[in-house]
Amino acid sequence: MENEEKNCIEDNCNCIGNLAKRIIKLQKTSSIICSDGGCSRPFLGPDTLECFNTRPVSLYNCCTGEIITINNSTIFRLESIDGCCLTCRVLNFNNGTYTSTNDFFTINLDCVSAIKCYGDINLAL
Repeated sequence: MENEEKNCIEDNCNCIGNLAKRIIKLQKTSSIICSDGGCSRPFLGPDTLECFNTRPVSLYNCCTGEIITINNSTIFRLESIDGCCLTCRVLNFNNGTYTSTNDFFTINLDCVSAIKCYGDINLAL
C-alpha cells in the first residue's frame, strides 16, 4: 500500500495528486488564518478582510477528456485524499452563487487528467 501511495501522489508524473493535496491543505488552514486577529495575523489590512475556505474545481476524465459530472454538477470541493483516492463534495452553482451539498464521491486520481480551478470563495459547509 505504501508503494502505491508513493507512486500515485509523490511520483513526478502525478502533478494532479500533488495539486489536489496542496488545495486541500490550503482549504484546511484557511479557517485558522482567518480567525487569527492578533499580531501574528498573516495578512495586512482590516479584520473585515474576507477570508476564503474553498477553491472550487472541475475535474476532467483522462480517457475521454470530458468534464466529470456528478448529480448534475461539474463543480466540486476537494475534501480529502488517501493514496490515489480523492474525495470531493458536490457544489451547486446558480446565478453566480455557490452552495454546498452533502453529496460526496470518491474518484481514483488515475481517472483524472486535468483540474480546472475557479476563483476562491467563502462557502458555508
